[in-house]
Amino acid sequence: MKKILFALGLFLSTFFFAQKSENYLQIGYASICCGTPSDKPVMDFVSQFQKKNKIKELEIYKQSGLGREGEYNLYIGIDKLSKTQKANFIKGLKGAIDAQNSARRQNRDGIVNFNEAELVKKADLSNARNLNIYKK
Repeated sequence: MKKILFALGLFLSTFFFAQKSENYLQIGYASICCGTPSDKPVMDFVSQFQKKNKIKELEIYKQSGLGREGEYNLYIGIDKLSKTQKANFIKGLKGAIDAQNSARRQNRDGIVNFNEAELVKKADLSNARNLNIYKK
């Protein structure tokens, strides 16, 4: 009987202690005149980073409805990453975003905003409107 209760307790604790991200990086997609830029460069980098570092899957949310021209934010959970992986991820993500912003047409294409020092907490996301799990 004790073994059964122990096994049941161990099994249920895995659900209770399942790792969910508490810290998220925010990437904002803003429009200037003709819609928002594509999230393809960022998502390609995230996919490559996951494969290279053998990370199962990062938690990504999309908050839509932030403006008239389809502005939205992406939130990427980074708690699964080690300290060095976080640093490499942020550095690579910043590079992908900078490359995308450099290639845009100044007066026409939208811009991607990213501040690596700004972390969004899960509690802040729980109060957000129009927040959905990002489907790749």
